[in-house]
Amino acid sequence: MSTLDFIYRRRSVRKFKADPVPEDDIRELLKAATWAPSGKNLQNWHFVVITDARKIAEIARLVEDKNAKLAEYLTDEAKIKTFRGSVPYHTVFKGAPALILIYASPYETIADLLTEAGILPQAEALRYGRPNPGIQNIAAATENFLLAAASLGYGTCWMTGPTYAAEEISACIGFAKPGFHLAAMTPLGIPAESAGANPPRKPLDEVVTFIR
Repeated sequence: MSTLDFIYRRRSVRKFKADPVPEDDIRELLKAATWAPSGKNLQNWHFVVITDARKIAEIARLVEDKNAKLAEYLTDEAKIKTFRGSVPYHTVFKGAPALILIYASPYETIADLLTEAGILPQAEALRYGRPNPGIQNIAAATENFLLAAASLGYGTCWMTGPTYAAEEISACIGFAKPGFHLAAMTPLGIPAESAGANPPRKPLDEVVTFIR
């Protein structure tokens, strides 16, 4: 067994058993998440844990409703069909015993400073914000959570699709932390079935460049 086996055990799980996840386990996973690196050690994350099945179902309905509303702005029939067809994937969390919402706070970058100064053309200033370190921090914490969950035998599924209903979701749960926005979410629970193999990965030679 590889010493990195805990990484390869992670799967995107979309079906869960009804068994509740002990709060101690959730806290342990969240602790692992908060040990992720973050630029300037800002730790610009906040986690909301929902274990109320009725509230989780309500959030799923909000996503369904917002999807239908946004679809009305589309005019291409193929794109409408694709977007409307995403609803089942954006609501897979409704069968999980726990739902983790990951919020992000603002993170000032050099692009913000240059834009504020107003001397450098805005288009050029914005180029320096492409790395988006604030969201990279959230991504690092989320991945820590997913890997820690897999190591304890839990299933998760990294989700950003449902965030188009971010405002409705935040209002539903009564979460209002100034400056924070919903960046990602993941269901959490015991997998109801084997998730099977992960999709194939691109060969290393295709995605790696060595400069010697």
